[in-house]
Amino acid sequence: MTTDLLLPDPAHALGALLDVPVPDLAEEGLPPLWHWLYLLDRPAQADLGPDGHPFRNTVPVPPPGRRRMWAGGRVRRSGPLRCGETATRETTVLSAQDKQGRSGPLTFVVVRHQIWQRGEVVVEEEQDIVYREPGITPEFPETPDVEPAEDEWAIDVTPTLLFRFSALTYNAHRIHYDRDYARDVEGYPGLLTHGPLQALAMAEAGRKAGLAGDFEYRLVAPLFDHQGMVVTPTSVRDRYGRRTATGGFTGARR
Repeated sequence: MTTDLLLPDPAHALGALLDVPVPDLAEEGLPPLWHWLYLLDRPAQADLGPDGHPFRNTVPVPPPGRRRMWAGGRVRRSGPLRCGETATRETTVLSAQDKQGRSGPLTFVVVRHQIWQRGEVVVEEEQDIVYREPGITPEFPETPDVEPAEDEWAIDVTPTLLFRFSALTYNAHRIHYDRDYARDVEGYPGLLTHGPLQALAMAEAGRKAGLAGDFEYRLVAPLFDHQGMVVTPTSVRDRYGRRTATGGFTGARR
């Protein structure tokens, strides 16, 4: 369980990072998914593995030798999460299941987070996490660019943007900012764009379009920094048209 006073600074930092408006945080509360900047785990340096991700004293505890991927999730908001007040997060592992995939053994874990404020649960979230064996990720062939349409939001994914988002979410996973590690150890062709950043971008595109409600998302393919990020309220694709995330709001227009 984690309890913190929610300060406005992280929200304003995210607004500046993505160039999106920040609402009245004391009255309207945080926009959808912005709770990912708050009530963060802050593991000791000694608890980080070679990849920068915690390997002990964390929930969930990763299987030894496996590599972590954020696969998707569902977020339900029943009230505003306001800055200037304290909030408490409770975390529970709902399920863990071992399966055999084409690339080897996989462990699927579902984690639930509940965030309480003013004595009520205002955010309830389930995160789907997959742990896999180490392996080489194939490079994706570069095809001609697909220019963004009028209803798409093109985000320039740079090492600076990925590093700053890692800092905002206290995420030391080296695949997002250490290019040598990502290439030489994990076999990636570039820095990996955070799954939560893709989901947040979809939510922000939806917020701009006046959408609201519960939010679901699924990460369907890795996205690397040199591939860009093109966003709608229901999907993320790379600059070549390959889809990497899907989802969106399940409620009605505001």
